[in-house]
Amino acid sequence: MFVRTATRKNKDGTVVRYLQLAHNEWDPATKSAKMKVLHNFGREDQLDRAAVERLVASLCRLLDPERAAIVRAPGELTYIGSAAYGGTYLLDQLWRRLRIDSITKGMLTRTRRGPYTERVLFALVANRALDPSSKLAASHWVGRTAHIDALSECSDDACYRAMDWLHDVRDAIEKKVFDEVANLLNLQVDLLFFDTTSTYFEIDEPDEIVDRDERGIPLPHSADAEADAEPAQRKAFRALGKSKDHRDDLPQIVIGLAVTRDGIPVRVWCWPGGTADSELIRQAKSDMREWTLAKIVWVGDRGFASSANRRYLRTGDHHYIIGEKLRSGSPEAKAALSRQGRYQEVASNLKVKEVRISESDRFVICFNPEAAERDQAIRERLVTQLSELIDGTDTWPVTKRAELRGVISTKPGLNRYLRVTAGGLLRIDQARIKAETNLDGKYLLRCSDPKMSTEDIAMGYKQLWQVERGWRDMKSIIDLRPVYHRLEQRIRAHVVLCWLALLLIRVIETATGMTWQRIRAEFDQLTIATFTGPTGAFAQTAELTKLQRDILAKLDISAPKKIVEAIPATGA
Repeated sequence: MFVRTATRKNKDGTVVRYLQLAHNEWDPATKSAKMKVLHNFGREDQLDRAAVERLVASLCRLLDPERAAIVRAPGELTYIGSAAYGGTYLLDQLWRRLRIDSITKGMLTRTRRGPYTERVLFALVANRALDPSSKLAASHWVGRTAHIDALSECSDDACYRAMDWLHDVRDAIEKKVFDEVANLLNLQVDLLFFDTTSTYFEIDEPDEIVDRDERGIPLPHSADAEADAEPAQRKAFRALGKSKDHRDDLPQIVIGLAVTRDGIPVRVWCWPGGTADSELIRQAKSDMREWTLAKIVWVGDRGFASSANRRYLRTGDHHYIIGEKLRSGSPEAKAALSRQGRYQEVASNLKVKEVRISESDRFVICFNPEAAERDQAIRERLVTQLSELIDGTDTWPVTKRAELRGVISTKPGLNRYLRVTAGGLLRIDQARIKAETNLDGKYLLRCSDPKMSTEDIAMGYKQLWQVERGWRDMKSIIDLRPVYHRLEQRIRAHVVLCWLALLLIRVIETATGMTWQRIRAEFDQLTIATFTGPTGAFAQTAELTKLQRDILAKLDISAPKKIVEAIPATGA
């Protein structure tokens, strides 16, 4: 069916155009199509345009809203603007697939908050993954820079209220999200890798010291609550401590992360900044015990190797793989290094051998030939530098030599190979060099599982880099720091948002085999443009590239609709 134009030439030479509504019908007799006029609109210059518009509006009621919004010719549309859509669409679909939206909405039904809070939380998580910024900047990012379905705009107050609610329910949300992710992705949680990091705050003074429970959570201030509470520890949340960012001069907090062998982060913790690593893995295991997981082997580095930690990790039929300090001079380290035995090659750059020095624990020495060459080269460079510093110092005055000794003591790499004679002379410590040569490329592991193979112990510990990668991405991609918050509950909620962003990123990377940086750059090209016309406004997405379609296919996510949003004009 179409509009036909017929022309007639008058005697005076003028041309009159007539408009007709026509369609083609098939004539079986002549075996050809013949045009049939259904309605005459009359002369074009005398057309009742109001009547035509009413007819079009009536016909539009039979169409989907998004199709009705674009029935007009392109020339009658006005371009309003565009926003980023690819990244938010990808994360939103995965957010829904992992049922995080259903989890939060289900918990929100028991409060006076509505589904709007769930959308705000997703916007904050997407902002961490795509364009990390403060919560105030994130509220402006929504709607102006990025399009998020069912959230046209957002205020900073809404962000803060959503974060406060997230802080109150963070334990329950972490458990429910883990259950959904484990079920959907068939996660293997036989190995859990645990590590901690710290993040500092550029403030003048630490926080006020308050009473806290064994998990570092502030105790209530009411008299009744204090009477029933367990004995508290008094600590500031943002407090001075040993910084892993080399900023011991600034207050910090300590953050813990548990990761599966596939790199999927399953839970995150926050502790006051002065908390020692040796205490944290026991608290993490206590919290994970409430999740009723099957047998778990905890993997941790040398900072968690205390005897108290090892005893606690073995409770509940769980086991551990923990690094030991070879240079600590402990009886286990000395005994392990003194035992003879042949190494077994388990990878191109990894050899292992097991030594029996304990009835309860197994010890595995790992040797990396490439790391040994690297350790030797570093040591030779340091010894050469030290030799140049102390060369000719025997003739120096005692005070000047003592000054150089003090300077070298501030450089651990050089100080390790320095020996001071009884007469105060500076020498290269050849005995230390010989001892260090014996340790090149080696590290010692302790494992409590009697059934795990030596290769699995070594390869399991080697995967601890997954946690290190998580910290690196949290600090460089998700921008864990700077933290634009002062209140403790907001800081804790900020860390949970970063964990949720890292979870989505890791699921995407695992399924596609591509880095998030590349995926994010690719989907930045997918934008959404808004147009308005006589029949209303609509938002239309750009065409997908082949790589974008391939990524969506690997994630089992359908392509976005061409028309994402359509708003009919008033009275249409």
